[in-house]
Amino acid sequence: MTTTSKIKSIDFYRKIPRDLTEASLSGAGLSLIAAFAMIFLFGMELNNYLTVSSTTNVVVDRSKDGEYLRIQFNMSFPALSCEFASVDVSDALGTNRYNLTKTVRKYPIDPNLKIVGPEFHPGPIPNPTSHGDDDHEGEGAHVLTSSTFDEYARRYSVLVVNFYAPWCIWSARLKPSWDKAAGIIAEKYHPDTGRILLGKVDCTDNNDLCRKHHIQGFPSIRIFRKGHDLKGDEHGHHEHDSYYGERDTDSLVKAMEALVPKETTLALEDKTNGTVKRPAPRAGGCRIEGFIRAKKVPGNIIISAHSGSHSFDASAMNMTHYVSQFSFGRELNFWMRRELYRIYPHLASVYDTVEANLTGRIYVSQHENITHDHYLQVVKTEVVSLQKRKEFSLLEQYDYTSHSNTVQNTNVPVAKFHYELSPMQVLVKENPKSFSHFITNVCAIIGGVFTVAGIVDSMLHGAMRMVKKIELGKQF
Repeated sequence: MTTTSKIKSIDFYRKIPRDLTEASLSGAGLSLIAAFAMIFLFGMELNNYLTVSSTTNVVVDRSKDGEYLRIQFNMSFPALSCEFASVDVSDALGTNRYNLTKTVRKYPIDPNLKIVGPEFHPGPIPNPTSHGDDDHEGEGAHVLTSSTFDEYARRYSVLVVNFYAPWCIWSARLKPSWDKAAGIIAEKYHPDTGRILLGKVDCTDNNDLCRKHHIQGFPSIRIFRKGHDLKGDEHGHHEHDSYYGERDTDSLVKAMEALVPKETTLALEDKTNGTVKRPAPRAGGCRIEGFIRAKKVPGNIIISAHSGSHSFDASAMNMTHYVSQFSFGRELNFWMRRELYRIYPHLASVYDTVEANLTGRIYVSQHENITHDHYLQVVKTEVVSLQKRKEFSLLEQYDYTSHSNTVQNTNVPVAKFHYELSPMQVLVKENPKSFSHFITNVCAIIGGVFTVAGIVDSMLHGAMRMVKKIELGKQF
């Protein structure tokens, strides 16, 4: 026996001469059915191989002690001035941070929530330690009203006005030193020269005038310049400065003298320090956006009017706000979010649903002095991907539900966001798919269909032969 013959002897697939085979219509039909069945089952197996498979478990959140959570927000307050708007943060561990400015930006907005000026940079509001004289006798500052204010503003190159409220303790402390400083300035620069005048406005009697100039804290000292402050649009925008310096007589006189224009050029020489005089907000509303980093413990974000040297009329404060964004965790880029939704599509529907969270909702105060409380329950979802790139291998998403309530009290109203993180987290892992398992299943499909079709064909062929024999009367 030759080598070729020996090799042929181990052939598993010996061929039958074509002359010894017989084709039939039933066999042809069965072959077509078997071919379509193979194609269909192969498509189903391929789709299953390409479909992402994952397992979901609820486990204890193993975040390390000291880890921080990023909280991003973008909110508009149409009736809260950027001058006093403060973002405060506290948590269950006793951490308290007031008037955050490093990662928070403020923009003046009109009643239609449109930005009307550049970013407002208030800086730290000084707390004056000196209020000067306890009493003053004399004429003092000129009393201005809604009907006379514009006339005086046109007459004087510089008009410095103390907007006060009689019930305010800070206004009461400022009154004697302000009146005395007004008298000194009037002696040095006679009112008839039209160079500078110190006036005062009682906001309880001239409420519309104070609202026009966006006065929310008392006392507020505003510096108006002739030719610049009366220009405004339908929303009442004004360009002027606010005074934040010491409130004793000597400090006031020194600051006012620095504002007096020179007689020769009538140009304003501004010698005041930036922490004493800064631009006043151009509108009565404020958009607050940015982020904070907080420890992963229950905490609060409180937005309110705050100052250590001003009083606020709680009955006139309105904390209506529109939430454009409020989210937890770092912001994922497009590709990260796409990978996240590929593994766990449920998150896409959660992210796009605003009914359960604050984003895109407006909270209206039906009247003033209403505090808005928002209680947020936060759950962390951690998705483990099979991607080799580090930024895609572990993705985090925070979802939350919100419950809101309004409360009326005698304190200055606030918008309070109380967040609480769940001690449990959702862990989603992508399951690997074996290519060898896919090939095995494909082979099983082809072989199984072929074998079953052969068995059916044999049974069908045998049945047809028996029918023919019966018809011919032959025994079988």
